[in-house]
Amino acid sequence: MRRSSTFARQVLLVRVGRRDGRAGSGTDLVTPDHRYADRQRIRYSRLDADVEAVRPISPALPPTAPVDESPAMSIPLLPGERTAARRAKFALVNACTLSSVMLGMLAIFLAMQGEVQLAAVCLIACVAFDGLDGALARKLGVASPFGAQMDSLADMCSFGLAAPVVVYASLAGSVPPAAAAVACALVAACAAVRLARFNVSPKDGRFFCGVPTTMAAMVLALTVAIGVPVPGLVMVAGVALLAFAMVSSFPYAKLARLLKLPPWLWFVPVVGALVDIRLTFALVVVGYLVSGPLLWLHQRRAA
Repeated sequence: MRRSSTFARQVLLVRVGRRDGRAGSGTDLVTPDHRYADRQRIRYSRLDADVEAVRPISPALPPTAPVDESPAMSIPLLPGERTAARRAKFALVNACTLSSVMLGMLAIFLAMQGEVQLAAVCLIACVAFDGLDGALARKLGVASPFGAQMDSLADMCSFGLAAPVVVYASLAGSVPPAAAAVACALVAACAAVRLARFNVSPKDGRFFCGVPTTMAAMVLALTVAIGVPVPGLVMVAGVALLAFAMVSSFPYAKLARLLKLPPWLWFVPVVGALVDIRLTFALVVVGYLVSGPLLWLHQRRAA
């Protein structure tokens, strides 16, 4: 009781006044005696430390991490030695990527004016620049995370947006606009999902997980450029099927693996292209799309 009353006298401020409401002479506040100041400071500082040690922590408030007040540092776009020669190579690689974006925009403008075949040729050029920037980056030694993100954004602009716009313009008048719009919107949505998944998924050196966005855009561009003679509704169904193939989990062989096929297998489509390029192209596309489920079934049985 003595200890608590002493502590109470320290922390409570009691105003002393007369009954008639006038302030009394002397001080208005009762302060503790200075003789006990040092002794009480030692006693209650020890008590405060004990209370701090057992103080409960609210489960709704996680412990706060210390705030890092160090100045923010910019991450260089080109890692490694930053000489004038390497900067020029880095600029050349990114110029190829930006060229793919500009050609995709040009394809959209041409499609809006009805020049769908010329727009399809621009898309084919986009595919060429898309393959060129990666090859140059590896050959010149200027590959970087910035370049990888730049390439992904360029693919979305050129292959995820420009390609469906060109296909939609080519289908105008032959199918209901709503059906064409839904199929082309599926291509854009699936391309976005495919590119985002590719950025965060582990890479397989042998197979793609789903049809690559670049290859899907190439198929659509060549279909419009050479004018494959199929009914409009069949074309819409094929576009939707290609969109779903991009986000599927079926394994599709990469180009490097296809080049290792026996030479006679390449001889057949070359001869077929000389006879009827449209029919040969359609058969090659269908064969490639079917190869994914067949490889998936083979891997399941082998496992």
